[in-house]
Amino acid sequence: MKIALIGYGKMGHAIEQIAVAKGHEIVLKINIDNTADFTPEAIREADVAIEFTGPDTAFDNIMKCIENGVPVVSGSTGWLDRYKEVEKAVKENDAAFLYSSNYSIGVNLFFEVNKYLARLMKDYPDYDVEMEEIHHTQKKDAPSGTAISLAEQILENLPRKKDWVNEPALNAEQLSIISKRVDPAPGTHVITYKSEIDDIEIKHTAHNRKGFASGAVVAAEFLENRKGVYSMRDVLFGG
Repeated sequence: MKIALIGYGKMGHAIEQIAVAKGHEIVLKINIDNTADFTPEAIREADVAIEFTGPDTAFDNIMKCIENGVPVVSGSTGWLDRYKEVEKAVKENDAAFLYSSNYSIGVNLFFEVNKYLARLMKDYPDYDVEMEEIHHTQKKDAPSGTAISLAEQILENLPRKKDWVNEPALNAEQLSIISKRVDPAPGTHVITYKSEIDDIEIKHTAHNRKGFASGAVVAAEFLENRKGVYSMRDVLFGG
């Protein structure tokens, strides 16, 4: 499989290492210094693009891939207010797109545990829930995309929580997400249900970027030759 790496920072390098080890070919590498090389002709050389950039550039990068008929796997966060536009473009261009806030297999299993626990806690209002996420100081967005995904899952399954805030909660209907930036910290997410009697806590800690990079390559392998919009749940549990 021929892969274009849109975003060639630490994550891009980790993805390249894993992809090449699996026998794939990297045909394009785009970073902040060579954006002029991100041409329609260059991107069309790829079977799949893997896009890990930033909030300010992700949407345009994704759209360029879609409009040129190249399936794109994206792990960028901070742009999801335009997700519906991407879905529309995928349909109009008969294209393929897969997004996840986190490509780690462990995190995606953690997502399922989070949803299940929230459903269990629905009938136990004595337990309040809060979240903490810790990342390295170079991470540009807060809360993390993974934390937002976890929070949205809780809101969907725990009706007493109406919205999330990136600060201590001001009332019982808010879900608090506390963000910390500490080096080195690839990523830790902790969800705690607290009562006067006891606490229930679930936690995921990444030790390095290999899990994220490996999952992104698996997602690219899944997306090749497909059409439509997918998620890591489709990759792991069928789609």
